[in-house]
Amino acid sequence: MRETWRWFGEFDPIALSEVGQTGATGIVSALHALPYGEIWPQETIAARRREIEAAGLSWDVVESLPVHEDIKRGTGDLAPLFAAYRQSLANLAAEGIGTVCYNFMPILDWTRTDLAFPVATGGTCLRFSAAHMAAFEVHMLGREAARDEYHPEAIAIGDAWFSDSTEEDRTALLHAGMSGLPGAVDRYDIAGLRGVLQSYDGLTPNDLRANLRRFLQEVVPTAAELGVKLCIHPDDPPRDILGLPRIVSTEADIEWILNAVDAPENGLTLCTGSLGSHPDNDVTAIARRFGPRIHFVHLRNVTKDPDGSFSESAHLGGDVDMVAVIDEFLETEANRAVDLPFRADHGHALLSDASRPVQPGYTLIGRLRGLAELRGVIAAMS
Repeated sequence: MRETWRWFGEFDPIALSEVGQTGATGIVSALHALPYGEIWPQETIAARRREIEAAGLSWDVVESLPVHEDIKRGTGDLAPLFAAYRQSLANLAAEGIGTVCYNFMPILDWTRTDLAFPVATGGTCLRFSAAHMAAFEVHMLGREAARDEYHPEAIAIGDAWFSDSTEEDRTALLHAGMSGLPGAVDRYDIAGLRGVLQSYDGLTPNDLRANLRRFLQEVVPTAAELGVKLCIHPDDPPRDILGLPRIVSTEADIEWILNAVDAPENGLTLCTGSLGSHPDNDVTAIARRFGPRIHFVHLRNVTKDPDGSFSESAHLGGDVDMVAVIDEFLETEANRAVDLPFRADHGHALLSDASRPVQPGYTLIGRLRGLAELRGVIAAMS
């Protein structure tokens, strides 16, 4: 398995020279300064590639080439957006970059309620509290329907939390919810979030699936011509939130997507943390079943609570059997004669990480620890 590291370019305070010291040889990056829907110019891609190569690394995976919200909603004149996406794929392929991760989550990327939840042994982690998310939806957004969408215990705890919360607490919760969006993207206040949510009113899971199928039909043939592998990222968390449907959360969801356009280029980013957050997912079985269509791997771990909450654990701790999952990836590599790129995802904030501003979850020392642990497992099993 090929070790990679996510790097946010001009938005990342971690230097490429530091990344090189982690032992990773590949970079996972994107042009985060460009608004969604714009063509990625080849000269801009080339400049980023040269910058990475000058540090002795290679640009192995794009994460992400974003899908415009109009495509997800299925609204407006989509032909220019599909054309722009295809041209961006062509420009990436011209620079030798052939693996593209993307997601189809409406409005938000990954969502957490706490960016610095204490870890028992020291340091902090990312956490999704079902109670705090329920409080956000019911009390801050005014979505009374959310009372039927969360565990009763989470609703009760969320009500109590909101009653005792300060304005500072509520601001911190909103900030945490917006923090999965890197680069030049919209971040919303409460009024703005309510407004954009209204643009999705009435959209059902089947509507979102139909819009994803149309997107795949528009771009996968081009990817096949270019030799580019597209790999969708699972929902994070793998459940509906904010009244928005999520359609990349379970084994059945993945099966539907890969069958929607049955081509090798229509593949999967297997994120052990995202899929592992769903109580019904057997991540090892998913890795085994979809091995032929997995093109990129995120390795992180979670510890789940009965009410739907979860905390991000150490990479070899938590509820996902990381050793068994890695064993499946190594089997896939042997069967396909490929070298799967993977990255240690979402590290704890450890030691001096706490004093260094970074994209939440993308710490230096925490990810370095995770990468070293995963490297040891891979070496022992290879």
